[in-house]
Amino acid sequence: MDDKRPTGWDTRAEAVSFFGFTDFPTVKRRGSIVLTHGEGPYVFDTEGNRYLDANSGLWNMVAGFDHPGLISAAQDAYARFPGYHAFFGRMSDQTVMLSERLIELAPFERGRVFYTNSGSEANDTLVKMLWFLGRAEGKPERKKILTRKNGYHGVTVVSASMTGKPYNEVFGLPLPGFVHLTCPHYWREGMAGESEAEFTQRLARELEETIAAEGADTIAAFVAEPVLGAGGVVPPPEGYFQAIQPILKRHGIPLVSDEVICGFGRTGTIWGCDTYGVVPDAIISSKALTAGFFPMGAVILGPELADRMQAAAEAIEEFPHGFTASGHPVGCAIALAAIDLIVEGGLIDKVREGAPRLEAKLAEVADRPNIGELRGIGYMWALEAVADKATKAPFPSELSVSERIANACTDEGLICRPLGQSIVLCPAFTLTDAEMDEMCAKLSTALDKVFAEVA
Repeated sequence: MDDKRPTGWDTRAEAVSFFGFTDFPTVKRRGSIVLTHGEGPYVFDTEGNRYLDANSGLWNMVAGFDHPGLISAAQDAYARFPGYHAFFGRMSDQTVMLSERLIELAPFERGRVFYTNSGSEANDTLVKMLWFLGRAEGKPERKKILTRKNGYHGVTVVSASMTGKPYNEVFGLPLPGFVHLTCPHYWREGMAGESEAEFTQRLARELEETIAAEGADTIAAFVAEPVLGAGGVVPPPEGYFQAIQPILKRHGIPLVSDEVICGFGRTGTIWGCDTYGVVPDAIISSKALTAGFFPMGAVILGPELADRMQAAAEAIEEFPHGFTASGHPVGCAIALAAIDLIVEGGLIDKVREGAPRLEAKLAEVADRPNIGELRGIGYMWALEAVADKATKAPFPSELSVSERIANACTDEGLICRPLGQSIVLCPAFTLTDAEMDEMCAKLSTALDKVFAEVA
């Protein structure tokens, strides 16, 4: 039988693959990119082109693409114990050690850990845990989940329902019982003449009013990213968590910190909740947990939720939930090595030390008539394009400005991410000063090119 496959890598990819979160007009016009390998923060395609990946994969490759210590940890783990699960009272020693390490680093004194294969699955699992608790404790109506508009929590049916993005409407989501509050983006959502402190208080009042309208006894949790990631890198307004947590505590509603993006150094601390001075009732972790070298997620329960979950499970003799690769021994070994590298190996120190320089360099890039806001913290930043800086008016959507900027960056050998009308930069923690300068210079060139066309 003749092999009639396309010969070019891009056409081969497009013939047999279905891309997620991809601008199809761009692929039709420019083709896809097929990558072969990575070196440090760079990736290389089948044509030999080199790109500085300012996304560090998808926020996760924080140690670069070829870190020898993590590769060695993976190789050793595969040679020792290439796979197992965490069912039936059995799990690997690596799994136990990772759980101990996560609780040690968590902002609460004790707790329990449940493993998944992704952040989406971790958020999905969290909701099932909360629904499980509601029924076990005689409150089956306690099922509603509060999140924020523009927040991102995953792509499973449940975690997509938590995600406050309008594109989920194409799936008929969210499911009933998922309530999205105002996006905590002061620059975009603040009213005329409203101070940042007043904006925070308005969001706190909205939370109080929502709880009253929905009924506190029907709400299972409030889930929030410390910094909205896929919402366009939106740090909270001043005093935000200090304003909302007392309201949640007064009504007995757990606060869950979705640290899939922020966790393990992205904001300059171990957890994003540390950066903003709040102790949640549970943490969701993924991405940098394994430095991107293995697919893994974790639900880290604080003491109260851990005790309640244990009691509820013991009452029916099990918690009927899990995944074949939950607590995978190789993934856990890699996670232990990644955490050591981040915490003791200096990577988090590099974020703390490099963040002021990165902010200053990006401030220079953002000093343009068509950049309305530079926002971020640590090693996560966004520049928002505007048609009019004074009014904050966005460009017409049909111009696809952020997509054009991202494509222009690709032409310069830089990978960055378009989100709404923003360009997001979330580089690897290993970024050198020279690589930082390269990133900013290439972004500047791309911005000049696109704004010359559309402004």
